[in-house]
Amino acid sequence: MDSTGQSLMGQKISFLFYSLWFIGLLSAACTVSYGQTATTAASNYFRLLPGSEHSVFRRAVVSSDIDSTWGRWKERGYQFGFDPRLTPMYTTVDGILSTPYMVQVRGNEYERNKKRWGYHVFEGYARDDKSRITMLVNKHVEEGKPVAETYYYGTEYNHSEKAYNWFKIGSDVNQHSFMFSRDKAVFYGSLRLTNAFTLGNIGRSDLVEKQPEKDAEQNYEEDAKMVNFKELKGSGNGTMFYDKDRNIVVIKVDGKWMKIRVEPLPDDVQYPF
Repeated sequence: MDSTGQSLMGQKISFLFYSLWFIGLLSAACTVSYGQTATTAASNYFRLLPGSEHSVFRRAVVSSDIDSTWGRWKERGYQFGFDPRLTPMYTTVDGILSTPYMVQVRGNEYERNKKRWGYHVFEGYARDDKSRITMLVNKHVEEGKPVAETYYYGTEYNHSEKAYNWFKIGSDVNQHSFMFSRDKAVFYGSLRLTNAFTLGNIGRSDLVEKQPEKDAEQNYEEDAKMVNFKELKGSGNGTMFYDKDRNIVVIKVDGKWMKIRVEPLPDDVQYPF
């Protein structure tokens, strides 16, 4: 090969070498760029924050985006009680969640959008994916104190008696333990009290014969009076209450209301209260 051919061959080899070098450099740059983008994207959803201002120890924060167009927001069980414009999409753990410590639910400055209505701290859904057991805090104040509430909510999606199923405590055995619903409690087991037992004090002002038109949550006082009337109207033998209008204790015997006879305490019996 003459000198001209050797020169051309050298130029081709040099061109090929630099071409491969450039492609490799470009590929590496793209890989780094993609890695940085992926890392940046991931960091938006999984963050490691310092435990304190100068601490080298970290705590993890997992979050989802806010997207009001998310398909699940169209379903009542997901959307109801939240504002999709302010609430992040649900974050799913596709597996069993276990901890040797505890699970805690807390609010923040946007609490009403971090818990359903700002109250619910737990929901567990039944097979129909509509009925649920629910635990909530501070929705109501009764008897002068904030209330924590637990119930089994059905599919009526209102506050009627029919909307609440039985919530059993004590076991999963039929006709055993203690069951609670909106306005009834059934105790299959015995009841032992270590303090006083007070009968319901019921008079004319505590009874309403017809179902109020408004929702029970909005018209709870009148609805409670209707519950009193309904229970006494359909009560069975052995039902007792204190008639506060007449100051008598009554009991249903053989389908009839009867007065229980009482008498003053003996002279030698006195209580300090």
